[in-house]
Amino acid sequence: MTVIGFIGSGNIGSTVARLAVAAGHDVVLSNSRDPETLADLVAELGPKARAARPAQAAAAGDIVVVTVPLKAYRDVPAEPLAGKIVVDTNNYYPDRDGRFPRLDDATATTSGLLQQHLAGAKVVKGFNNIWFKHLAELGRPAGTPDRTALPIAGDDAAAKATVTAFFDAIGYDTVDAGPLADSWRAERDQPVYVKPYGESTPATAAIIRARLAEARRS
Repeated sequence: MTVIGFIGSGNIGSTVARLAVAAGHDVVLSNSRDPETLADLVAELGPKARAARPAQAAAAGDIVVVTVPLKAYRDVPAEPLAGKIVVDTNNYYPDRDGRFPRLDDATATTSGLLQQHLAGAKVVKGFNNIWFKHLAELGRPAGTPDRTALPIAGDDAAAKATVTAFFDAIGYDTVDAGPLADSWRAERDQPVYVKPYGESTPATAAIIRARLAEARRS
C-alpha cells in the first residue's frame, strides 16, 4: 500500500492523514516541532501512523503532502523529495506570509515557487481549495452519484495520474486544472475556492470545471 508522508500536520494535513488511513494507507507525519508533539494524532490514527522529522517523512513517502504556510516553503527539505510526487496545499495570504512580488505581479504561482525549490520533485497542486471540515465530510465511494470533485494542477502527467488515484481512494473525483502555471485558478478568492463545497448542490466534476473556467487573475 502507498505510504503518504506529511510535511505539516495541521488542519489539512491531519484530515488527509485520517482519510488516508481509513483507505488503508500508512502515513508518516511531521511538523516544524518535535515528533513527540504529534503523539495524540498518531495514537488516534493507530498502527498505520507514525511521527518523524520532515526529512524522514519526505524520505518515507511515496506521495508527500506539503502543507505548510507559504512563508515556510523554503524550509521544505529538497534532497529527500528528489523524484517524489509532492502534493502542495498552499495558498498565498500576504497578511500571514508577507509579500511575494512574483505572486503579486502574477509572474509566478505558489506551486510554481515550491516546484522551483524542489527542482527534483514532481509537484501537483491539490487540497488547497476546500475547507478541512468539508474535506473530512464530503468523500464518497467511487461511482457514487454526485461525488464531490477536487481540482489538481501539475506539469507531470504520471504524477497527476498517481494523485488522481490517491484522491479516488480517499473518496474524491478530480478535475485536471492544467499545468502549475494555471494552478492559480484554484487558489484563494477564485470561484472554485471553498464556496462550492458549502453550497447545497454537490460540487461535482462538472461544477468544478465551470468554476475553474470562471477564474480571473488580477
